[in-house]
Amino acid sequence: MQFIAISGIDGSGKTTQADRLEKYLTEKEKKAKRFHAVSFSLANKIASNKNKETKSIKSVTKANNFQIFLRKIFLLIDICRFKKYQKKLEDNGVDFLVADRYFYDQIINILYLSKKENLSGLLKLAEKKITPPDLYFWINIAPEVALQRERQIDQGIDYLKKKRALYQKFSSPWQMQMIEGGQSKEKVFEKIKSSIF
Repeated sequence: MQFIAISGIDGSGKTTQADRLEKYLTEKEKKAKRFHAVSFSLANKIASNKNKETKSIKSVTKANNFQIFLRKIFLLIDICRFKKYQKKLEDNGVDFLVADRYFYDQIINILYLSKKENLSGLLKLAEKKITPPDLYFWINIAPEVALQRERQIDQGIDYLKKKRALYQKFSSPWQMQMIEGGQSKEKVFEKIKSSIF
């Protein structure tokens, strides 16, 4: 099974590209499965069960030390759960797993909430435990461009700038292939597709 992950700030087009890739693979008669780290998160499953009326999970831009600690613990649990999930997919003959956001994105978010730029402690452990994707794309886009897109982004430009800086910092150690997100959706997809086939 080939595992492909797509990351980037909100409004970068990662979900659009994951949708296109999944559709393309299905049309090529490949068995493709979708993964979304936030939806997979045990913490979010617990939160959504507690509050059934909430239809969408809003991005968190502030958290206290205890909340940040819990996020780290749940991240480690989710990484272990994912390994079992991945094995199950392989056993079921899935050809491609396409991730729209992955655990590295959660590390970026925790660093942002912690107001830190370097990994230590539980985050360093999480980084070591994460199964690296076979192909990892980072759609790099200017926050100003992301805010002009159709989708409503409620966090503001400072949030996007800080998260983009974190992606820039970790793109090399996490072996992300950077794709310029300011170009057309078609050109972005062609770059993704040409890296796979």
